[in-house]
Amino acid sequence: MTETPKDRPWLIRTYAGHSTAQASNALYRSNLAKGQTGLSVAFDLPTQTGYDSDHVLARGEVGKVGVPVCHLGDMRVLFDQIPLDQMNTSMTINATAPWLLALYIAVAEEQGADIATLQGTVQNDLIKEYLSRGTYICPPKPSLRMIADVAEYCYAHVPKWNPMNVCSYHLQEAGATPEQELAFALATGQAVLDELQPRVADADFPRLVSRISFFVNAGIRFVTEMCKMRAFVDLWDEICETRYGVTDPRYRRFRYGVQVNSLGLTEQQPENNVYRILIEMLAVTLSKKARARAVQLPAWNEALGLPRPWDQQWSMRMQQILAYETDLLEYEDLFDGNPAVDRKVEALKDGARAELANLDSMGGAVAAIDYMKSRLVESNAERLNRIEAGETVVVGVNRFTTSEPSPLMTEGGDIMVVNPEVEQEQIDRLNAWRAERDEEKVIKALESLRKAAASGANIMPPSIAAAKAGVTTGEWAEEMRRAHGTYRGPTGVSRGVSNKTEGLDDLREMVDTVSDRLGRRLNFMVGKPGLDGHSNGAEQIAFRARDCGMDITYDGIRLTPAEIVADLKEKDSHVLGLSILSGSHLPLVHEVMTLMRDSGLGHIPVIVGGIIPDKDADALRAGGVAKVYTPKDFELNSIMMDIVRLADPASVAAE
Repeated sequence: MTETPKDRPWLIRTYAGHSTAQASNALYRSNLAKGQTGLSVAFDLPTQTGYDSDHVLARGEVGKVGVPVCHLGDMRVLFDQIPLDQMNTSMTINATAPWLLALYIAVAEEQGADIATLQGTVQNDLIKEYLSRGTYICPPKPSLRMIADVAEYCYAHVPKWNPMNVCSYHLQEAGATPEQELAFALATGQAVLDELQPRVADADFPRLVSRISFFVNAGIRFVTEMCKMRAFVDLWDEICETRYGVTDPRYRRFRYGVQVNSLGLTEQQPENNVYRILIEMLAVTLSKKARARAVQLPAWNEALGLPRPWDQQWSMRMQQILAYETDLLEYEDLFDGNPAVDRKVEALKDGARAELANLDSMGGAVAAIDYMKSRLVESNAERLNRIEAGETVVVGVNRFTTSEPSPLMTEGGDIMVVNPEVEQEQIDRLNAWRAERDEEKVIKALESLRKAAASGANIMPPSIAAAKAGVTTGEWAEEMRRAHGTYRGPTGVSRGVSNKTEGLDDLREMVDTVSDRLGRRLNFMVGKPGLDGHSNGAEQIAFRARDCGMDITYDGIRLTPAEIVADLKEKDSHVLGLSILSGSHLPLVHEVMTLMRDSGLGHIPVIVGGIIPDKDADALRAGGVAKVYTPKDFELNSIMMDIVRLADPASVAAE
């Protein structure tokens, strides 16, 4: 093995944004001063799903999982003193990607930048939102058209920008096997390129293909994950050449950024997550042939809540040590010619090709959304079954659970908490913005936006004009809803019970016994109030409850507390389970339970699951919640037993 000139390090990022644009701006400038080389912006759920901060569905969600951006003024503050023509910015945004990019371009022009020099990425992947993350707005076909609008506009006006970032990250978080992650992501890329191909001249198409990038997940099985990335490289090259006739290898390069697996971070013994994050990072950096272009790492305590700046700094230092202290970047690919690696890569490619052929037979990714969603739910159920059974070892969770107290947790280890007053302050700023803008300009801008959406014209030029006129995020998204309708994605839990029987016979007998006492089948409702689209936990609870023989009511994500309570009354459910992972559990659960009492349903037991600190769990129980579950409660059968007992009239009578 010979030494070669040292490679440049990948872009070093942290995924950040919270509370307000002003607070997030201070965090970005601090991280850049510490050596971060690119920005990765997290937006809050109302911004991601196209609601202004004062919308009923935004209640409790403002500033929780990211920064709220309602209008051009917020975007100005977010990037204050950050020259956008010198920055590489990744914006994790999908349904509202055209709008947030329009705001970004408007701010860059205000700064005096030539937009042709802007570098960065909008994720802009709606297909994975239907499958895993849930921040979609419109149905698949018009959403695909808007993805292509962004790509077409960027190709002509912002040529260094990546207009679409195929995101397989959340597919793995939702339970995808490596083969499924490869196939579902590549099928998404094909769907976008199929939509784009008629829009540009044949001679220009290869260059447009080269702007499509990927955002992937790297899990703990780092040899498999490294081989997966090499398979991604080979398969994308193959697809670009054989399906689209791209002959120049420069335009067939597989370019990707990565965040390592957050699903595997544990609430128990959270200090172990430092090792997990490091090992997972190796999967996407060791192999030069398949090395990430940008890396962002979670913090060790993300399973507990919002990390502090120090926690993010610790993860950044991990990247810097690997990039600058080790000799990794001084060598050619370390795995070329390795027979074990070659065998694994070929096996992954064969499995992915078979799944891709299956998807093609259904009409491609857009037509196969229901199928892909159900496969993810089933794969995730199998993954959880293996953890429950101890077949998959998770250190500190189902093995080696004896632990010394962690000084990281006992000595000032509190996580960050978003001040509840932030929401009202953001609403006040929003109202001030509306009061001060030129309403006539807003009306004209919205009319242009409406015409473009209805006619099929590219949505980007009128979106940029609307951004400059003072239109808000909610107003922009409402025009899209009016033009294309609002979509409710599949839940993936309607295919009936699985073949799993081990450990369920006793539970099924319990469900039958309690159902006899109730006079009808035990009905368990799973509800997701607010805008949180992380539905994996809710889906697995519903899936296992159905396996146990319960009647299940689960209508998916993004319901108001009033809708949940109305459905609860109509179904006359025996137990209500609420799943909230966005940090908005206290206000949303309080509102649901208040409405239940007002509707005469206060007797129905409520259980709550999410990323919930101990102090908040105590507050929920004090407010009447029967059971609180966090990521450490991985034994689903124990949760099922709790549900049956809560519904059992005999248990209630005994109490």
